[in-house]
Amino acid sequence: MNHVFLLLGSNLGDRSAYLTRAKTLLQEKVGRIAEQSLIYQTAAWGRTAQPDYFNQIVIVDTSLSPIQLLTTTQQIETTLERQRLEKWGARTIDIDILYYNQDIVEEPNLIVPHPRIATRRFTLVPLVELAPDFIHPILHKTQKKLLENCEDPLQVKVLEK
Repeated sequence: MNHVFLLLGSNLGDRSAYLTRAKTLLQEKVGRIAEQSLIYQTAAWGRTAQPDYFNQIVIVDTSLSPIQLLTTTQQIETTLERQRLEKWGARTIDIDILYYNQDIVEEPNLIVPHPRIATRRFTLVPLVELAPDFIHPILHKTQKKLLENCEDPLQVKVLEK
């Protein structure tokens, strides 16, 4: 069984409902959600003139390969009305593969660990909540250390407890 960290994000429509629906579909199509972070609210990153995001990390146990996981998460995004109109544009749901075990994956459409983990506070805050001592397999630093060194100025607020 593979242990994967996924980042869920939504900034269009009923953001909480999209996160909930994504988790339901992940459990049906990917595997058991072993853990989930709190939900956090953050200003948009990249293209900033858009609504705030709700973000959450889920840790899923899956038998899918990295490419099967990517295909399945993209199918879930499509099911949940995701439209890919522009890079970093607003979306109903986004599912990023952050880590796949401790594996390093370099495929044309998939790089794991996600290449921008260390630069995004909205990713690191929930990662530290769930797995502060998990070591990045390329940078060889814990999530806690990556967050301490992160220069991203965006504020990450807990939405629910």
